Amino acid sequence: RLMPELPKFDDEDLKSYGDEEEELALSPPAALMTILATQELLLENILECIPVGKFAVIEPLSDEFCLVLGYLLTWKLILAFFKAASSQLRVLYSQYLRRTKSLNKLLYHLFRLMPENPVFPGPTSEVPNKDTKTFFTEELHLDVK
Repeated sequence: RLMPELPKFDDEDLKSYGDEEEELALSPPAALMTILATQELLLENILECIPVGKFAVIEPLSDEFCLVLGYLLTWKLILAFFKAASSQLRVLYSQYLRRTKSLNKLLYHLFRLMPENPVFPGPTSEVPNKDTKTFFTEELHLDVK
């Protein structure tokens, strides 16, 4: 709920960023970026031996699973923050992510975490490839119990 409200504070200070000649960048909330940087290092240690194109198998409820989930939820917060920002602020935030290579790291991590065949667990039909349910075709409910 809080993330969409935060860009308003940067919007007020946006006028002071137009005077420098170098390419401008503005960090998303520092606390969030600090957590993201720590998670990126830990995730890189977990996935370092897995090349892009292969995928890592992460056991549910393991320490690695919790780390990956935290990393992806952090990115969800960052994207909610971006969505609420004005287009001028998005440019500055994206420059910051480009400089820190955070977006590149996200893509590398996603391509090593995404399964080759994201089949939705559950009852399978007798006929292969006929109405196969995947994580892309089915709605996922993430209710915490």
